[in-house]
Amino acid sequence: MSRLLPIAAMAALLMAAPAFAQHPAPRAGAPANLQGTEGHAWMANTNMKRFYELSKATLGPGAPKLDFPAYLERSYAIFRDFGASMGMSPAAMVDHLKLIPGQVVQIVKEDPHVLDSYDKFIEAMIGPP
Repeated sequence: MSRLLPIAAMAALLMAAPAFAQHPAPRAGAPANLQGTEGHAWMANTNMKRFYELSKATLGPGAPKLDFPAYLERSYAIFRDFGASMGMSPAAMVDHLKLIPGQVVQIVKEDPHVLDSYDKFIEAMIGPP
């Protein structure tokens, strides 16, 4: 049941491109499109892979005891970079994804194998294709 929250949050991210269009990047003449031409371009974004690596290092096997405030802070830094890389307001992206780190902690508690690969991580976040 707890997987529904991140799924809903990531689905909302995909649907949010029009909401973020009010924060276009100065370098872009058109509103940003989180979905890309194939609907999942955001998954290939380096910053989402950085979030996976952070989550794996923080929550995976052999990780030290969770320092959630530090994980949250580092996640938000990545989300700000993600927002900027997608031509959106970094602050708006953090606001949009602010619940994701806590949800990832819960998902990993329920199934640590979601950290086995980036593909499993994404599938846990949004559900199977």
